[in-house]
Amino acid sequence: MFGTEGAENLYFSVSAGHLESGLDEQLQSFMNDHPDTRLIIIDTLQKVREVGGESYSYANDYQIITRLKTFADRYGICLLLVHHTRKQQADDKFDMISGTNGLLGAADGAFLLQKEKRTSNAATLEISGRDQQDQKLYLARNPERLIWELEKTETELWKEPPEPLLEEIAKHINADFPQWNGTPTELVALLAIDTQPNALTKKLNVNAGRLFNEYGIRYENSRSHDGRKVSFQLVQA
Repeated sequence: MFGTEGAENLYFSVSAGHLESGLDEQLQSFMNDHPDTRLIIIDTLQKVREVGGESYSYANDYQIITRLKTFADRYGICLLLVHHTRKQQADDKFDMISGTNGLLGAADGAFLLQKEKRTSNAATLEISGRDQQDQKLYLARNPERLIWELEKTETELWKEPPEPLLEEIAKHINADFPQWNGTPTELVALLAIDTQPNALTKKLNVNAGRLFNEYGIRYENSRSHDGRKVSFQLVQA
């Protein structure tokens, strides 16, 4: 594997138990030993799912993914499950995923990689999920490095327009002044904007995630016997 010779934080396991028969404990133990983990790849889902008469029912598929997703959410990691497709074609490409719709219904998203011919170095990667725009990527396999390289996208990703309120906050919360606490009324005065304090906090509540992702500023809104307080802290320089 290219570039992994000196990787000290890349781990491989050549065996795993089934769900409800060893895998849960194995994943839990690994996270206890490596709490800074951000990505776990299971190759393949079929190898670790339990065997039973109702293995391919919608309810069972949904339960399997929900169980793994609960584990991933608990630790704030990405759990990537490699799975297979059926040979039968379908109008909706994601219907080709082996199993029932319960798999995709419980997962946050899916990536569907397909080649027109087995020997081809060209492929498409279709993406669908709750928190991402549906997308189709055209890829070419680099035979020397053995990786897929992006050639083009079918559509450009949609980007949210700039939010003046967040830009204004970022002007005041920076490396020189990384923290601020006060009331919503004091915040209105600080930003020198024409809006009501309650309307301002409502807008910030909705955009708190965006404020953190785009500017690295954590926003908190709390209430005490002295009234409502808001705070900002720069956590990413």
